Amino acid sequence: MTSEGAFGDLVAANAKFASTFALSGFDGVAHAGVAVVTCMDSRIDPLGMLGLTPGDAKIFRNPGGRVTEAALEALVLGVHLLGVERIVIIPHTRCAMASNTAEELRAAVGESAGQDVSWQAFHVVDDQVAALHEDVAKVRSHPLIPDAVAIGGFLYDVDTGLIDRLV
Repeated sequence: MTSEGAFGDLVAANAKFASTFALSGFDGVAHAGVAVVTCMDSRIDPLGMLGLTPGDAKIFRNPGGRVTEAALEALVLGVHLLGVERIVIIPHTRCAMASNTAEELRAAVGESAGQDVSWQAFHVVDDQVAALHEDVAKVRSHPLIPDAVAIGGFLYDVDTGLIDRLV
């Protein structure tokens, strides 16, 4: 498949999307005042699971839904420039980053890639609850995140669609 052909379905879907596009001129502010840090897992619909729609929230996704330096940068910008007043950190059940070791992930990726990947970092999560507490504390203690910003830590269940507040 050519590079051009590999994206044909997405370009066609985009044309359909654009035909009824209603966010033209949108200001980019999080209108519900929410920022979400969650995993890149395709089972997660960050807006839908919280009853939000496009324009309501800032979304930051990465493997494991961890608060990384890049996530902190996004949160600081969101709080100070984009209307964020509430931050929710939401990892999920049955996460590959929490159910595999770094060695297992390297072996699987190495097999798929057909090469040595021992140099590649995979930030696995040994204990999701402890990691969530750590991430919430990291956001709460950041000098550029004011105390007035509400911060919550939740676990999303990919089998029920429910979130459970843990922090």
